[in-house]
Amino acid sequence: MSSTASELEKLNELLKKFRFTMVTTRAENGDLHAHPLTVQETESDGDLWFIVGTHASAVEHVRRDAKVGLSFSTDGTWLSLAGEAEVVDDLAKLKELWSTSVEAWFPDGPESPGVTLLKVSALTGEYWGSAGGRFATAIALVTSKVTGDRPRGGEKETFDLTD
Repeated sequence: MSSTASELEKLNELLKKFRFTMVTTRAENGDLHAHPLTVQETESDGDLWFIVGTHASAVEHVRRDAKVGLSFSTDGTWLSLAGEAEVVDDLAKLKELWSTSVEAWFPDGPESPGVTLLKVSALTGEYWGSAGGRFATAIALVTSKVTGDRPRGGEKETFDLTD
């Protein structure tokens, strides 16, 4: 199944809610490792950009195995994406994405040999939403405890961004 314009539109709306993600990679021995990263940019086709250190374990893992998972969470909204990552050495793109907040991690600026880009192309994903956010979820859980009924599920969607 290929992605539809409405799937991409929904994904792009969801991605606006998140600034941080946990990117899960696979180490050489097969172990999974989650890395907290700041989303620098999202593209309309589901690609995400991150600024990372060239010697970060995530970079090492991606060079060996491009498959990654991304987990996002905020009040009442959860998103999980699976995709393929690549290390991109592009100084112009790095300068475009650079901000003062990145300088806290990389004080020598975008020209530093210790900084690079990680691009993740999202392929599939799942989204869960709770109408009303955290407060509504808390009330549903308390109501469930009192009545013995299971809480009603929120919204759930899947995405297939492969062409």
